[in-house]
Amino acid sequence: MLIRGAEVWQRGIANVRIRAGKIAAIGNLIAEPGEQMIEAEGGALLPGLHDHHIHLTASAARAASIICGPPEVCTPEDLAARLSVPGLGWLRGIRYHESVMDLPDAKALDELTPHRPVRIQHRSGRMWLLNSRALDLLLAIAAPPPGLERAGGRFTGRLFDEDAWLQSAMASQPPSLADVSAELSRYGVTGVTDMSPRNDPIIAEFFAQQVASGSLLQHCTLAGSLALADAPPSPHWRLGPAKLHLHESALPGFDETVAFIAAAHAQGRGLASHCTTETELVFTLAALDAAGPLRGDRIEHAGIARNDHIAMIAALGLAVVSQPHFIAERGDQYLADVEPNLHPALYRLRSFIAAGVPLAAGSDAPFGSLDPWEAMAAAVARRTGSGQIMQADEALTPEQALSLYLADPADLTRQRHIAVGEPADLCLLACPWSEARERLGSADVAATFVAGRAINNRIDQPPIERRPR
Repeated sequence: MLIRGAEVWQRGIANVRIRAGKIAAIGNLIAEPGEQMIEAEGGALLPGLHDHHIHLTASAARAASIICGPPEVCTPEDLAARLSVPGLGWLRGIRYHESVMDLPDAKALDELTPHRPVRIQHRSGRMWLLNSRALDLLLAIAAPPPGLERAGGRFTGRLFDEDAWLQSAMASQPPSLADVSAELSRYGVTGVTDMSPRNDPIIAEFFAQQVASGSLLQHCTLAGSLALADAPPSPHWRLGPAKLHLHESALPGFDETVAFIAAAHAQGRGLASHCTTETELVFTLAALDAAGPLRGDRIEHAGIARNDHIAMIAALGLAVVSQPHFIAERGDQYLADVEPNLHPALYRLRSFIAAGVPLAAGSDAPFGSLDPWEAMAAAVARRTGSGQIMQADEALTPEQALSLYLADPADLTRQRHIAVGEPADLCLLACPWSEARERLGSADVAATFVAGRAINNRIDQPPIERRPR
């Protein structure tokens, strides 16, 4: 295949030949007889984007879920309206926030939906809220787990950190990843790192099947449990870091955490630690300092990072994977919920780069938008949903924002680029970068290629032209 007349990232106008899934040549190339051609017409040709923090199975399940939190749902009346869905089967809600009606127990949810089972996931991903009908059905199948809250001799319906129990009790199977993969392809995404902490050899086999069947089109890196390292090697996914999913109200023992880090390092894997709060970040940094850092260790989210935290992250040689779009999606809620003295520390970007910390980004979908272009725009604007600017000095240039998605998932210190011998994982825009950088929108993505194969094509011409023999 020959992509002709593209504005090749950091090189200028050129033709790009793809052969056997790799970039074979770049320059003023003449089409060969029978060679497939795509006319780029000056559109920017970028390395394919990589989502460095996503939860694919949960994102796939979102299609059958009801949004139950801001900005779509802000009051109990809004929630009642959302849950008023005809039928008798399960209702699955997502993105709930306690600003809607605190943390309702089963009886409170019964008042909204008494006749069908309801389970609503908190936007943190760590809690489910169940109504009485849901409780009755689940407890008839499985014994109550430790994470099912009890008060006054009864179960409240609040379920903490028990996704495995819930899935087992409901005998649920992971959904097909085809739709979410297709959506990612429309955004120019050619690779993903799944960050679900419970990923193990069983889920690894599921991902391998999804890739082999063509349902998952992107290159896949799996983070997850220590047990994931025991999965048989597969050409369909790559082993990523060990995920430590912290929650400051129930932190693990310090020695236990140091041992977890040491075990991950012994497997040749970095640590990926969930740190949305200051407490979680301080705990992680202390544990990594005690265990000794390894190249590839990374902080997920870094939701609150003071200057001294950033200095220690840099000193330990850690990377950070952020979610810039959370400022746009959740910024107003942060300003209301987080102590004012911590506002300057929220989801910082430029300060990490200035300190020499490798910085990448991921969607955290389904807890945030899948669209990386929305995140890039948010990184540049730093504007909340109501229009407030949060820490303008943390804003990035469009080029810096794009670079968050060009980092190599195997080495976040390295930027992927378009060069001979590199994989032909590419994102072709319908316009030059000088235009795209002004709007940073996914509508500009014209085509997406993984290993030289088009997995998305919006080019306004016959998609592939064949030169006459």
